[in-house]
Amino acid sequence: MSKVLIVMSAASTWERTDGSLYPTGYWAEELAAPHEKFVEAGHVVDFASPGGVAQPLDQHSADPEIAGPDCARHVAHAERALREFGPLLELGEISIDDYAAVVLPGGHGPVVDLYQDADLGRLLIEADTSGKLIGAVCHGPAALLSAVAPDGRWHFAGRAMAAFTDEEEQLFGTAEGAPWLLASRLRELGAKHSGGPAYQPFTVVDGTLFTGQNPASSGPMADAMVTALRQREA
Repeated sequence: MSKVLIVMSAASTWERTDGSLYPTGYWAEELAAPHEKFVEAGHVVDFASPGGVAQPLDQHSADPEIAGPDCARHVAHAERALREFGPLLELGEISIDDYAAVVLPGGHGPVVDLYQDADLGRLLIEADTSGKLIGAVCHGPAALLSAVAPDGRWHFAGRAMAAFTDEEEQLFGTAEGAPWLLASRLRELGAKHSGGPAYQPFTVVDGTLFTGQNPASSGPMADAMVTALRQREA
């Protein structure tokens, strides 16, 4: 079976336009659901982040009123998976040759650090160029913005993708004061962004790029990636 790399943000706060700091971390379902799907399919999953920093849990993703009645299971799975894996790998030391797929979960962290992480940018360009699968969900597609070629061109311009919508950011209460809104930024830079109803599962597949709009899209996105990996190994 294949190896899958989950790349996490290292950010624990998100600076707002007024200078205040909004606490953030990984969103439990967006990490747990893909991890569970890949492991059940027999794949090995590694975790990495900038500097190998362990990001905290976004506490909103542990609140049933926000994250739904199944959130406790996702929190428990994510915490167990990270604990059993141990220290995260350092993103700058990763060789993409070791992996068949890269997954970028959300939480607001990717709009803080991953969107401009040069190590991740090189890794994603290498992954896409060599035909590896890339998955990103919710705010995870912000990490795709790091893939800037030496000539300044965004590698994923023109690709179809989903991401947390501006409407969802407004409904969540974090649009006002945000330095920039993800879906708008993706469109401005040339992505073919599309969205479905707020907080309902919605995924887009464009070749080897798999994206999901929100936490509810995490499992369906991972299912599509598992199917694609199975077809490659058949």
